[in-house]
Amino acid sequence: MTGAPRILIADDDADLREILRAVLEPAGYAVSEASDGECALRLVQEAPPDLVILDYMMPRLSGPQVCERLRRDLLLRHLPVIMLTGKAEVQDKVHGINAGADDYLVKPFEPKELLARVQMVLRRTHQGLDANPLTKLPGNVAIQQELERRIASAEPLAVGYLDLNQFKAFNDHYGFKRGDEVIQRTAALLIEASKRHGDSTEFIGHIGGDDFLLITTPERATPLCEAIVKAFDAMAPQLYDEAHRARGYLLHTDRKGQSISVPLLSIAIALITNEEHRFSHPGEIATLGAELKAYAKQFERSTYVRERRKTTP
Repeated sequence: MTGAPRILIADDDADLREILRAVLEPAGYAVSEASDGECALRLVQEAPPDLVILDYMMPRLSGPQVCERLRRDLLLRHLPVIMLTGKAEVQDKVHGINAGADDYLVKPFEPKELLARVQMVLRRTHQGLDANPLTKLPGNVAIQQELERRIASAEPLAVGYLDLNQFKAFNDHYGFKRGDEVIQRTAALLIEASKRHGDSTEFIGHIGGDDFLLITTPERATPLCEAIVKAFDAMAPQLYDEAHRARGYLLHTDRKGQSISVPLLSIAIALITNEEHRFSHPGEIATLGAELKAYAKQFERSTYVRERRKTTP
């Protein structure tokens, strides 16, 4: 986390929002407010905070309803949520936890307890998720945990390793700010493709730099990869200045100081499934993925390749 952690308070009681703000801001948190569930959901989607504090009962959308919608969103499903309940009844707590809340707090609460729970949830989420600060997608810790969980479940599994071709040349020519924009727009593209062609079980992680990971099922993997390739090829030219877009390539200086023509950005996807392989550890998938991605990157166009070799009995 960089800068002051941002917390969204969602409660229809203005006095309670003011109390929460008075506790959180002196402790170093940046606070924003929503007066109902629909407003809270909109604000989270526009600019995801680091933590949401949701009242259990709110107009338009209740706390559990907001939480359930967040958990169905590929980008927001890991956003930590603390649920506020107005009474210490067990069913409210259980309902909040079942909806996806990370913790709950009963009103009225002690300021010290609120701060302790906020710190605990933020720390636990940061350690467990290791989200990429640029894209907010789950990082390597969460990727490892998700792969381990899927392997242990023995469910149908397809893992896509995604990498951008010619990204270094683009970054060198246009600078880090434009390069970061490419990474962010690629992340958004992956999320949108997964929403359109997958379901709520898809997982998207950001390994680092221009490397991403997608977990889906063998059945949905091909349509997803085809959609990603098509969408990326439609997006890529728009990332360039007009002159370079019209020309169709960048003039780049290589390590020997020679001027070379570099094609426009493209995406390479290496797809590994457990249809013909039995995996016992994420490292086995990563090894196959690295081999296949090296092959996919040989092409000067967006492409996906699927592992079809069988495991030796």
